[in-house]
Amino acid sequence: MRYDDPALLSPLRWDAATAELLLIDQLRLPQEEIWHRYRDHQRVAEAIRTMVVRGAPAIGIAAAFGVALAARQGEDLDAALATLGATRPTAVNLFWALGRMRRRIEAARAAAGGQPDPGALFVALLAEAETIRREDIEMCLRMSEFGAPLLPDGNILTHCNAGGLATGGYGTAVGVIRTAHRQGRRIAVFADETRPYLQGARLTAWELQRAGVPVTLITDSMAGHLMARREVAAVIVGADRIARSGDVANKIGTYSLAVLAHAHSIPFFVAAPRSTLDLSLPDGSLIPIEERSAAEVTSMAGIAIAPAGVPARHPAFDITPARLITAIITDGGVAHPPYDLSLSEIAAL
Repeated sequence: MRYDDPALLSPLRWDAATAELLLIDQLRLPQEEIWHRYRDHQRVAEAIRTMVVRGAPAIGIAAAFGVALAARQGEDLDAALATLGATRPTAVNLFWALGRMRRRIEAARAAAGGQPDPGALFVALLAEAETIRREDIEMCLRMSEFGAPLLPDGNILTHCNAGGLATGGYGTAVGVIRTAHRQGRRIAVFADETRPYLQGARLTAWELQRAGVPVTLITDSMAGHLMARREVAAVIVGADRIARSGDVANKIGTYSLAVLAHAHSIPFFVAAPRSTLDLSLPDGSLIPIEERSAAEVTSMAGIAIAPAGVPARHPAFDITPARLITAIITDGGVAHPPYDLSLSEIAAL
């Protein structure tokens, strides 16, 4: 499969005719497939904040296109970088992508001896954003080839959405599953619903169904029961940031699954591109955890599900310690404990 294969499911695309970024509204899936058009970086930033686009690699790619849009509009690029960087704090891919765009801006400024031609700068930044998207898909495809042999036959449990919608178009954890299935492996998927945004129910089940992979939806609280009945062969999840120790930040509820998998001697895999590695942080205790609105917990699709006035917490991510992780699958290979050594070797490739 190539990065431009039509079988890929990308959450974003560039309309060259109108110079607009198109994002599929992931809040409306699976009931409606609606694409929104964006001409300025402020609206792209709002789409990231409100989770119209979500998933660590995807928000990095969207932000990169947001910088290109800011250049096209002749806006202050340093301010645009700051606005886009302030959208979501946990996913390091966002800052990785913005760092690449900043370096491209600085190179253009240096080459021009100050202020580069606006049109030429836009073309250069758009090309960089397109490159980031293409490289992300290529990373996911390589990662899937590394990871597919690790999955045993049977039911594979996954959490949240780590598929094409969360990336440039193929997926991390879901990409590994798709490749294993395409290779003829006898696997099926348990997709847990992933409260409070229901990414597993709305997005992962939708993606796997479209790809022809057998998928069964379960509630988050069913995982332990199914593990105890030996109905889960392995767990595989994505990641939003991975510290040097191998501690992983991922969607809230991932840590609970890792504890359950460890208690039942079930392998627990993490799949993420090298852009998700943050080796500047020695361990997961230093990863910032985004706290989102309590209203996202006390209501669902605009309907209140809790008594008025009851407070709620909504940490969007949790930290899974490295000791609970069987292996970390990357586009540079598979990392095994001790992760401080193996991840450093992979990052250096």
